[in-house]
Amino acid sequence: MPTTKKVLVVSGKRKTAVARAIIKSGVGKVRINLTPVEIYEPDIAKAKIMEPLLQAGGDVWQQLDMDVKTSGGGYMGQAEAARMAIANGLLKWTKSTHLRTVFSEYDRTMIAGDSRAKETKKFGGAGARSKEQKSYR
Repeated sequence: MPTTKKVLVVSGKRKTAVARAIIKSGVGKVRINLTPVEIYEPDIAKAKIMEPLLQAGGDVWQQLDMDVKTSGGGYMGQAEAARMAIANGLLKWTKSTHLRTVFSEYDRTMIAGDSRAKETKKFGGAGARSKEQKSYR
């Protein structure tokens, strides 16, 4: 009888960016779009992605391998979507209420997400709210 390995697939969204994380037991490799998180660029996005890992502590994620694939949006939207996928994956893997409180006290959007997105443009102007000016004289 073959042994079954535990594999989790978790997703995260931010604006138009979507991230899918595949989490399995391993040696602590975290890769974003096949790039190791240690050399991921730009640094501000790397710092955003590392937040749930730093909050959880090394003993939690050092025995897990995480492959995150992101698409859509800009680099910060992708980073926040990846951060959300990693945080939710860690919560589902460990089933820890302590970890949930640590994440929610640090930043609630790591677990719950941020539903804000760009407002769509309407007719009669350049943007979502602006209208063409008119003069009566």
